[in-house]
Amino acid sequence: MNYTKLINFNGTPCVEFSAGGYTGLLAYEIGSNLIRLRDNVKGMEIVRFSDSNAAKDIMASAEVWGLPTLYLPNRFADGVLRTSDNVYHLPVNEKAPFSNHIHGFIHKRKHELVEHVSDETSATVRTRYVYDENDDFFQYLPVKFVAEYTFRLSERGMEYNVKFTNLSDKMMPMSLATHTTINAPFVDGGKCGDIRITVPIGKKWELNDRCLPTGRILDLKEWDLEYKEGTKCPVLQDISNDMYYAESTELDGEKFYGIIAEDTASGKKVCYEVSENYKFWIIWNDRGFNGYFCPEPMTAMIDAPNLDMPREKTGYTELAPGETYEASQRFFTKG
Repeated sequence: MNYTKLINFNGTPCVEFSAGGYTGLLAYEIGSNLIRLRDNVKGMEIVRFSDSNAAKDIMASAEVWGLPTLYLPNRFADGVLRTSDNVYHLPVNEKAPFSNHIHGFIHKRKHELVEHVSDETSATVRTRYVYDENDDFFQYLPVKFVAEYTFRLSERGMEYNVKFTNLSDKMMPMSLATHTTINAPFVDGGKCGDIRITVPIGKKWELNDRCLPTGRILDLKEWDLEYKEGTKCPVLQDISNDMYYAESTELDGEKFYGIIAEDTASGKKVCYEVSENYKFWIIWNDRGFNGYFCPEPMTAMIDAPNLDMPREKTGYTELAPGETYEASQRFFTKG
């Protein structure tokens, strides 16, 4: 039976919701983070999850649990963010030698639970966050907005939509990413060495020692082609911020814009589909031996608003007062 219910998970207010054979756990007071996604039928623990995690544990490293949504993701050189009508100075929260602002703030805020409902076909949770002068970060970025999140479980898997609306009289910088943490292994009883991922990538962007784009676009080498060919093991080796243009592939004869992770021993797959405004993939795995890996979809590249490049190339955009920006994702399993 499909359901939603409020629970206290190790001191963290959450909504547990279930439909279509999937169960999710949404920590709305930790940035609307989906801290658990499980396929109960196939025995698959999809995102990185610990049943002993308390709120303080997740908050201490909110980017590496579950499905955290990042606004102003990745790095801004020296904390500078240039828009068409302003220059903002964000706090430098990444230590030297990097000396950047990294990952924004919204994924660590207490969000509002709007509703949780279920019916005969699905279970849905909606949350939101209103950003204004009550947020400590407003001193750095005085641009009011509201972020609205919808998570829906059904036989189609987990569908996720996020919508940002500019409530200010200024231009709002818009760059989104999800610091997606996929469990390794993600099949009950599986082995890390059996995982392979397919990432349909285009050209690779060169990054410097501060993990900032140099402006050079690189041809793909053997290391990179393993992503396209589906032969890359995303763990048990160090993968550190490989950044690529996103392309599409095929899944069951249909166009598929996303990544596929397969447990080769069982044939079970995690399929992670994203909307086409996610123009880049970053692949990272926290040195490769910590039980997860991160295929991170980004709407704009690292340091995008500060680069001397056209927006069609960087993916960066801005919202005029009253404008809205939406992006969507879907997880589902096969095998």
